[in-house]
Amino acid sequence: MTAPARDWPDATESGLICAVAGRSQREMREWLDAYPGLFSAKPFDDALTSTLSLAMAFSGPWFTAGQLSMANKATLWAFGLDWQVDYVAASAPEVDDIARRCLAAADGADPAPGDDLARFLADVRRDLSAAPAFPVLGPVWREELRALLEAMRRERGWRDAGTVPSLEEYLGNAGNLGFTFVFTSHLIHTGAPSGDLASVREAAGAVERVIRLLNDLGTYRRDVEWGDLNALLLGAPREEVDRRLAELAARARELIRPLRDDDPLIAGYLERQMDFCAGFYRLADYWGAL
Repeated sequence: MTAPARDWPDATESGLICAVAGRSQREMREWLDAYPGLFSAKPFDDALTSTLSLAMAFSGPWFTAGQLSMANKATLWAFGLDWQVDYVAASAPEVDDIARRCLAAADGADPAPGDDLARFLADVRRDLSAAPAFPVLGPVWREELRALLEAMRRERGWRDAGTVPSLEEYLGNAGNLGFTFVFTSHLIHTGAPSGDLASVREAAGAVERVIRLLNDLGTYRRDVEWGDLNALLLGAPREEVDRRLAELAARARELIRPLRDDDPLIAGYLERQMDFCAGFYRLADYWGAL
């Protein structure tokens, strides 16, 4: 069979990236085993760790597995948090308790025995606190964690009350995706930006909104089955969602562009995260089956 004429990705470079992802996946498998109270549910399958590690490796092909380890660790923790808030917690007070425990762990408190969610986060914080960038970015990390927890609580509240937010309200709550929390963890691990931190954070927030919609377009069927909110379930026609996605992507690229002078790797990582998701969500989802 003759392959179609096109520019295929370089096979050697793709092999190197996949090798990094393979090392990362083995490490993620160890984390799943280390926190069984958090990751014993069926959706935390091998495909989840495989695709997450590939997403990080292809988004930052210049990073080693060690340099990507914190992004992978924070991402896996965020998936565990999402599971606890959306599917394990039976009431709003339980969600509030999850937030309280997580913030306490982020502030250095010892988690209660058996609390694998807080224990994993405490281990993340311990690793981050040893990084040279932590004195500068540690408060930002704490702020992003708080925003993530608040956004998850807000979406869970909408769902429990049967409230249908507008598309703009929904996008305003895109922090529940966890991207900026993970990205901040990655920055602390790999080094603070050389340029303006506020500009980097603004660009990351814009990328997060893009990925929020890309995720929804790719996971519509699962969200219907699992009872999750989705941009396509808010009453806005698909054409409007597609239009907003195009606008948000253009804005994200506009904000990324000035970062290339001082922080080209950060700019490239943000853009490649967005573009990877654009391809990935055409065919797949990270979560395994219930």
